[in-house]
Amino acid sequence: MKKTYVLDTNILIQSPHAFLNFEDNDIIIPFVVLEELDGLKKSDGEKGSNAREAVRKLEEFRICGNILDGITIEDGGTLRVEKNYKDIPLPEDLSEDKSDNRILQVCKGLKDNNTNGQEVILVTKDIVLRLKAQVIGIQAEDFTTEQITEDAALYRGRTEVFIPQESVKEFKKKGIPATELYTSDELENQYGVSLEENEFVVLIPDQSAKKTLLGRKSGEKVVPLKYQKAQPYGVSPRNVGQYFMQEALMAPASEAPLVIVKGMAGTAKTFYSLAVGLEKIYNNPTGEYRRIIVCRPNAQFDDDIGFLPGDEKEKIAPLMRPIIDNLEQLLDSNEKERYADEVELQGKIEEIFSRGIIQTEALNYIRGRSIMQTYLIIDEAQNMTPNQVKGIITRAGKGTKIVLIGDPNQIDKPFLDKWTNGLSYAAMCMQGSPLCWQLTLSAEECERSELAMDAIQRL
Repeated sequence: MKKTYVLDTNILIQSPHAFLNFEDNDIIIPFVVLEELDGLKKSDGEKGSNAREAVRKLEEFRICGNILDGITIEDGGTLRVEKNYKDIPLPEDLSEDKSDNRILQVCKGLKDNNTNGQEVILVTKDIVLRLKAQVIGIQAEDFTTEQITEDAALYRGRTEVFIPQESVKEFKKKGIPATELYTSDELENQYGVSLEENEFVVLIPDQSAKKTLLGRKSGEKVVPLKYQKAQPYGVSPRNVGQYFMQEALMAPASEAPLVIVKGMAGTAKTFYSLAVGLEKIYNNPTGEYRRIIVCRPNAQFDDDIGFLPGDEKEKIAPLMRPIIDNLEQLLDSNEKERYADEVELQGKIEEIFSRGIIQTEALNYIRGRSIMQTYLIIDEAQNMTPNQVKGIITRAGKGTKIVLIGDPNQIDKPFLDKWTNGLSYAAMCMQGSPLCWQLTLSAEECERSELAMDAIQRL
């Protein structure tokens, strides 16, 4: 049976083409949503861009017929703008002057005057509005089209399996077929394993479990790590997760153009990404990349960057302080280059930036560019929307490697959570791609101070 979906403004801001995701059901756009889109269309960043795109899409529908009466869209559904129901009474506590409450009026009016038995459902990213809707008897849902599934959330890009003892030597030489690996249950029943492309593997010899091997799924085989003994910019892995991360980051852009690393703060995601970039461009130039670009899509980038003083670089400098902190640690911890004082250390950092080895960018300055032969680090990628991730990945030119790093449990942007953020969305969509290597670092692989770890557990 057909349903009637009423869309909130935030749905169109997140996904301007959301109209096309409701199959053969009826879509209602309250008139107040048009007003809000009109007010947002001149905004900077993704919010303004998506508002303009949504308005353009509505204009395409308008040309096809009367948008007040309803226009047939793809899959057989209809789209119309609703300007009535201003006289529908709401609880006294809900002011009719608020846009959200005006949307509730439309929903209640549609429900009260429903003659064909269709369910009326409000679709919004606003949790408070969904709560208000329930209070007045209106069904409400989140927009889940760009939301990851629970199975995708569980995928960590790594697994543990058993390897027959007699296959160990062959694995070390050139790898073994993935069909030789297996798992077992408590009753020691053996089962074959299904591995995604580029999934990292801890192999446990079935007759000597104390010594494990590390590998990666490549085609029909599981092969040993190539860069296990590497020390990018003097940094050595301290745990299994870092060995896997090093492998993904060290692999050339031709093999691993997209790397996705998830993990809590302190797992050395940013630190290791910078170390590999500096090794390949500065310490031991390979000619593979021309530069490192670092972008941190904080909430301020799209909304508040214009209020900060100075030019582009000066505006984003405070937001890039975590990158500087990691650089200081990298440069000062290098055994070959110890610095006697802070002045000398700062001089080295300034040299790296002045030579253009590392460049910093705000997210809204990446849009529309074609980035060639670049080692591109997107830090705090969990604060990106799915649309932003699409825009970044499609900007990758020849020879560019994109590194998306972040923690899906630390979201700073409204209307995003661990299910809908761009980092998780990219991980789900690119799972199994031969061009994407991804990994989730565990809490046990965190390298923070004893105090920080103790506080995490206690607070």
